[in-house]
Amino acid sequence: MMTLKGEHIYLRALEPEDLEFIHAVENDETVWEISNTITPYSKFLIKQYLENAHKDIYEVKQLRLVISTYDNHTIGLIDLFDFEPKSKRAGIGVLVKNEDNRQLGYGKEALKLLVNYCFVHLGLHQLYCNISEENDVSIKLFSNQGFKNVGLKKDWNFINGIYKNEYLFQLINN
Repeated sequence: MMTLKGEHIYLRALEPEDLEFIHAVENDETVWEISNTITPYSKFLIKQYLENAHKDIYEVKQLRLVISTYDNHTIGLIDLFDFEPKSKRAGIGVLVKNEDNRQLGYGKEALKLLVNYCFVHLGLHQLYCNISEENDVSIKLFSNQGFKNVGLKKDWNFINGIYKNEYLFQLINN
């Protein structure tokens, strides 16, 4: 089992015991906008997903890790997606589920751990993220970790009957 250890949190591979947490996250309409989700997921589908979570990132082109505190509370998820080994890039996204755990540095620490893993162990050249123009917290989080705003995608997402702009941020490993 892969574990990346930080000062206050650690990142670990998905386990079957994460079914309830992931089900709650994937079916929380308040986070659908940031995850580009429009439909709920059944426990059956999530169980199937967890059964395949052991597959190699080179095969499935994604990696989802759980953000846990050292007293073993699962507080969030951090994802690599659109993993492209030929061009050495991937998308990255982070979610701390409960508002009580947000803005305490957990997302920052998780992001720092995963960025380091991507550059050192996966040999990636760049990471990117897509952030809604209105998501000031995520803009600050990624900007403070060295990600640069490289563009605005106009009317990119259609949410609740209106089009919303989305920024593209990149971090290039020099």
